[in-house]
Amino acid sequence: MKKEKKASCPNPLACPVAVAVDAIGGKWKGIIFYHLISGPCRFNELRRIMPDITQRVLTLQLRELERDGIINRKIYHEIPPKVEYSLTSFGETLKPIVNLMRDWGDTYEEGLHSNRSLYDEKE
Repeated sequence: MKKEKKASCPNPLACPVAVAVDAIGGKWKGIIFYHLISGPCRFNELRRIMPDITQRVLTLQLRELERDGIINRKIYHEIPPKVEYSLTSFGETLKPIVNLMRDWGDTYEEGLHSNRSLYDEKE
């Protein structure tokens, strides 16, 4: 049996996976991104969808996603001011990855519940 050679990064700080995780990793970025897949959202819409995120953290995460070119922030000059967030064309390239994460999460959750049921029966 042939052993697979492990991939190595010449510069561990520039590892492609580390770069990707930095862009959409963490507790909230992927979730924010996932909700923007269905279309633009205003700040308070995102707060309603994700009630556990604080206003400060949401603001910081949105700024980072905007800085990284993943989302757009559009300000409408009206009273009261309206700000809307949407995916950039670069951000659109992440859709397949986030959708695969969603699918994997569904599968994992189903397996987790069935594994817990089996575990509970053994006790």
